[in-house]
Amino acid sequence: MTTTRRTLLRATAGLALAAPSIVRAQGAAPTAWPTKPITIVVNFPAGGLTDGIARAFSQHVQQATGQQVMIDNKPGASGNIGAALVARAPADGYTFLHTVSSTLVQNRVMFKTLGFDPDKDLTIISGTSSGVLPVVVHKSLPPEVKDLKSFIEYAKGKKINFGSWALGSSAHIFAQALNEKYGLTMEVVTYKGEAPMWQDMGAGSLQAAMGSPQAMNALLLKGDVRPIVAPSRVRYAKLPDVSTSAEQGFTDPSFTVRGWLALAAPAATPKEIVKKMSDLWVGAADSEPGKKMMDGFGLTEKPLNHEEVMKDYEVLKATVIPRLVALGLKPE
Repeated sequence: MTTTRRTLLRATAGLALAAPSIVRAQGAAPTAWPTKPITIVVNFPAGGLTDGIARAFSQHVQQATGQQVMIDNKPGASGNIGAALVARAPADGYTFLHTVSSTLVQNRVMFKTLGFDPDKDLTIISGTSSGVLPVVVHKSLPPEVKDLKSFIEYAKGKKINFGSWALGSSAHIFAQALNEKYGLTMEVVTYKGEAPMWQDMGAGSLQAAMGSPQAMNALLLKGDVRPIVAPSRVRYAKLPDVSTSAEQGFTDPSFTVRGWLALAAPAATPKEIVKKMSDLWVGAADSEPGKKMMDGFGLTEKPLNHEEVMKDYEVLKATVIPRLVALGLKPE
């Protein structure tokens, strides 16, 4: 077979006309998402609020998208290990992080090196209120210790271990503020999440701790712990007799907890995927598993969407970081 000059020119012209469409097809962003399983890294152990919300909400995402959503617990270094893992992951919408706001805010003050940059390496998809986190004391403390004032009086001059689910957490800030403002010498014992903290609380290794009501519920039911204050703007609906810090006369901002659980993704994740996942996560609060989990943890506020949580993120940084610096907490 011979190829004439005219045939060659015709073929070349056809290729030239086709080339732009080929290039456009190869360079276009995929319109379908997701097309494969999604992984959500939870940077704390199973059993706490962060893990529970991730598992409940992911059921809605899985049902809505038809793709499997896998939860991968990567605890350690107050959440830094799991966060760094996601920060380095491909920004393709298939790897997310579910964490607490302290990982993104407090940890930058508490650690010399994080292994990631919270502002440059991650974008926050949605924020779910962490609700009321009561302070409880062990049953071994005298019954007269029934509120924050009586706890302070009891703790003076005594060895008190106060549990915190992570270094620099809201519990850590609360306990350290008590030490600084009232001359206490409590030791803040940090854990890799709530579950091991409540195990030690049940065993009597801790005299006080702060955390989610659902995670401590078994201890509450057995009478191993009793709540003394709700360090929040409102009371916890399921413990209506436990007054807030402000109601007990403690108006310093350090005694009112503020924060949320963050669903985040690598910073370069396409905007359309960020929006779609944000809508799915906010909608998950109204799904059957989402409602059950929200009710179980006493959460009443709907999750913030991407735009709302990014605005509140700036407010949280401006509020919490100076507070940590003022407390004199040293980075590790």
